Amino acid sequence: MPINYDYYRIFYVVAQCRSFTRAAEVLKNNQPNITRCMKNLEQELGCRLFLRSNRGVTLTPEGQRLYRRVAAAAEQLELGEAEIRRDGSLEGGSLSISASEAALHMVLLDRLSVFHTQYPGVHLRITNETTPQAIERLRAGESDFAVITAPLPTGRDLHQTELLRFREIPVCGPAYSDLANRRCTLGDLAARPIVCIGQDTSTYAFYQDFFTSNGLPFRVDVEVATMDQIPPMVEHGLGVGFYPERLAAPYVAAGRLFCVPLDRPVPERSIALVEDASRPRSTAMKVLRRLLCSPPGAEGARIQS
Repeated sequence: MPINYDYYRIFYVVAQCRSFTRAAEVLKNNQPNITRCMKNLEQELGCRLFLRSNRGVTLTPEGQRLYRRVAAAAEQLELGEAEIRRDGSLEGGSLSISASEAALHMVLLDRLSVFHTQYPGVHLRITNETTPQAIERLRAGESDFAVITAPLPTGRDLHQTELLRFREIPVCGPAYSDLANRRCTLGDLAARPIVCIGQDTSTYAFYQDFFTSNGLPFRVDVEVATMDQIPPMVEHGLGVGFYPERLAAPYVAAGRLFCVPLDRPVPERSIALVEDASRPRSTAMKVLRRLLCSPPGAEGARIQS
């Protein structure tokens, strides 16, 4: 038999008020209707729930047992409502974001710092992964957003918003500093050891396409797990690598890495926000999305929820 939740809501209020009349006032109903509903509930359960007297009503032993269960359910509902209100006010809730390493360092960290300062009650869970892994986590519902290094086909089920365009440059360490003193061809780089992240990444696919489209093989001699491993590997003479120009600047300024002048620019890449458009957005997701999509330099302003 389907549960009549209205009966149990009325039962809970009557038990608390110890009066059908006061319960009717709380529920904005009439006393005869309240009485009728409780008689129906007693008939459905096959027992008396209330003892009626001139001083009001009290619970029978059966009514007391039922009340303990109903009160526990009511408490859980109240907690659930409170959690939803806190999430809506950004006093609580959580966000899970899957990010590629370039996206993390070039976009996400600065914006998350602003968000966390303004809404410290929102729990943030950030996973640092390859672009394909970040997309898979999003598709599996394990993250709310993916912030990835594009280009990467994501299919019609996911929506991409470009956040930032950037260019990578070839860099070398002292062992290959001769490359920094002349304009090099892509063939000059192909003849040297290459340091790059692994084959299951969008970066590897990007450079494989860049080299092969220029009639050159792309052979990785030193394969690293993460992008931030490229500078120390290159610095210690293990090969030549490609690194975002903005992130390479401190290494170059310190004399640890050298820029390799190339006779053709490396094609631009981009950082993109990827979303599952079929899933509803929480208040926290909407606010963070607005921040991520704001123009550079605008992140310092107060985010409006």
